Formats: sequence, C-alpha cells, structure tokens
Amino acid sequence: MNSRDLGTVIRAARCAQRMTQTQLGRACGYSASAISRVEGGTLRPSDQSLVLMARALGLPPSAFEAGRAATLAPDVSLDQEDAMRRRQLLLAGMATAGASVLPPSASAAAHPDTTTKIVDALYETAAGTAISLQRLRHVLAEARAQFTTARYRDLGEALPGLLATAQATRDALAGRAREEAHACVSRAWVLATELALKQHADVAWPAADRALSAAQASGDPVVEGEAARVLAITMRRAGRPAAGVDLLRRTADSLTRNGDDVSFAVGATLLMTAAYTAACSQRRGDALDLMAGAVDAVTRLPEAGPRARGQLFTVDATAAQADLYWIGVHTALGTPDEGVRYAARIDPRQLPTAERRARYGTDCARMWHRLGDHRRTLAALRFTEQAAPEEARRPALRALTADLLYAPVTVAGVRDFARRTGVL
Repeated sequence: MNSRDLGTVIRAARCAQRMTQTQLGRACGYSASAISRVEGGTLRPSDQSLVLMARALGLPPSAFEAGRAATLAPDVSLDQEDAMRRRQLLLAGMATAGASVLPPSASAAAHPDTTTKIVDALYETAAGTAISLQRLRHVLAEARAQFTTARYRDLGEALPGLLATAQATRDALAGRAREEAHACVSRAWVLATELALKQHADVAWPAADRALSAAQASGDPVVEGEAARVLAITMRRAGRPAAGVDLLRRTADSLTRNGDDVSFAVGATLLMTAAYTAACSQRRGDALDLMAGAVDAVTRLPEAGPRARGQLFTVDATAAQADLYWIGVHTALGTPDEGVRYAARIDPRQLPTAERRARYGTDCARMWHRLGDHRRTLAALRFTEQAAPEEARRPALRALTADLLYAPVTVAGVRDFARRTGVL
C-alpha cells in the first residue's frame, strides 16, 4: 500500500474513533504534525509504528493492507484507477474502524448505504442532465426537506442524482446563471457533508471541500458561510479544532460586514458552531465568548425577519437555537449542570424541524448522561427516536445507548430501546 493510501485508511480509522492527531501521536511516539504528514501521504511510518497505530485505533495490523488485493479491468485509465482505489480504501477504512466503536450487532449498520453513495458521488460521478435553474432550485429544496425531516436514507438515495444534475446544469450555463448554479452545487455538497457527519464518516472532509470550492465560485458570501460551517465541523472531527474555530471566526466577521440580515444570521450560526468547537477542545474562555457573541447577534436580528431568523439552509439563528448550543457547549466543557437551565427554556415543539428537535433530544441525552441520570438519558433518547427515528440509529446515539445498556444500574426499558435502534 502506498503512503497516500495508507494515510487515507489511518485518517478514516482515527476519525471513526473520534481521536485527535495528538492522541494518536502519543500512542505511537509521533507528534501531531507528524501524524498530519502520515495522513497526507508525505511521511511513511515504520513497521513498528504501524503496529502501535493499529493497536491505538483498535484495529488488526491487517487493516493497513486494505485494497492491496483489488484488481482492475485492463481498460481502466490511471485517473479512474486512482479514483477507484481512493473509494475502496475510504470505504474499507470506515468499515474497519467503525466496527470497533460499537457492539458487534450495531456495527453492521454503522455505515449504511448512504455513506457509500456519497463516496460514489465523489469519485464515480454519474452523468447528469442539465435542467433549468428554477427546476434545480426546486429539486434542491426537496433534498433539503429530506434532511430537515430527518429522512436520511431518502436523502442518501437522492444525493448522487442531485449532485450530477446540479453539476451538469452549472456546466451548461455562463455568467450570473452559472454562479447561481455553483451555489446550488455547493448546497448539495453541504447536504452530503451533513449526512456524512451524521454517520461520523470520514468522507465528510472531501464533501465539505467540494462544498466550499463551489461556494467560492458562486460569489455568494452566505453560501460560502454555510460551506465553511460544515468544513469547520470536519476539521474538529479530524483533530484540528483550532483551525476550525479560526475559519468560522474569519467567515463570520466577513459576513457581518455585509450589513444585511441574512448574512448577519448566518454569521451567528457560525459563531455558535465555533463556540462548540472551542468547547470540545476545552477552550472555555473562547467558547463562552463566542457564544456570547452569537447570542448578541441573534438578539440584534429584527423580529419580523423570517429570512434572517428562520429557514437558513440547515441551521437557524434563533434564541432557541442559541440555547440548544449552550447545552452542547456546557456538556463539552464538563459543566453539564450549567446546561440544565438552557434545556428547561426550550420548548422543543417550537423548534423548526424534526432534525433540530432530534438534536435537542440528543444534546439533552448527552447532558443527562454526563450528570449520571440514566433515567432522563433514556427519556431524552426516546424523545429523539419519536422526533426522528433515523436519528436514534446514528453511531453516536447507539454508542450512548450501549453505555446505558451495560451500566451498573439498569434502567427499565433500555433493552427494548436498544433492540429498536439496532444496538441489540
């Protein structure tokens, strides 16, 4: 396996374990920057270091042999071969790494067909047919509705065709119409990234990169802000939270200088994401300052501004949204007790989408779990399942369910919930 392919597998396994580059480096005697070079294919570890890496990632050493036996038809070009190899290795790395995160019965469903379809869209793009911009916007709105209603499998089925159509439409246009089509392409890749993030799949990184590239070509700062947000989340997941916070801050500052309400609202959502990213790396002062800035931005938005306060592409800028982020920030900082009052202030029925209501349940479940209240943790997980059944089967929530299932104190009903959500 060449160094580039090896780096792909190592990064997929590390992200599946939610391990930072620093943590992996400590396990095998490397610095974080050395791990970055390994994952980028510019440094090849020694055989002994590979054994230590495999052990730290919970993988058999044979995992780094993935893809070696793959055969190709004689008429496959070098470019096709490279794309196919990256696809095979990325899927192999995600499947192998994901198996060590969850109990055996749950791991089989950890990376459903939706993730495979995103990889297909990245490296084996289907031929699309150009349509009108008006029709493309309508198709994109339908895909967004699948995300906001948490119909992730349906979205995964639709994404390859949407991406192919959006890209064909863009290629057929020129001038301002082409820029608008670039914006649609970017938002389609934002949806692909969001879906990959739900599955903790490493394919989120290249999908977010595609989203940002198309957003920059569109010339629309709001679309660029949306793409920057999902890219920053992938940075955090890949062990680069500081870079993610910096990207979000810069983009938010740029948006607020535009002066319009929609740009200001998107900037507020970026500050919320930056605050949570800082909290995950235990930068308490930064996290609290960023949340304070987000709250200030939200309160300055006009009351009668539906385009600013609601119906942004995936995350809204509202007081309830800020409270939701406060729960996650305090839980990540290790002060979940401070998140309880924010959870009490939210009426989940008034959250705008099923995906956001499920997020409320998820964040509350994590908060109560950190507080050691297993009964309320299960109640929050059940709320998530009721709001959006597919959310309850996400890898992170199945892992949380497994913690409850094997906790010293058994909670009534947890085994039934575990069966329903694929943990048992």
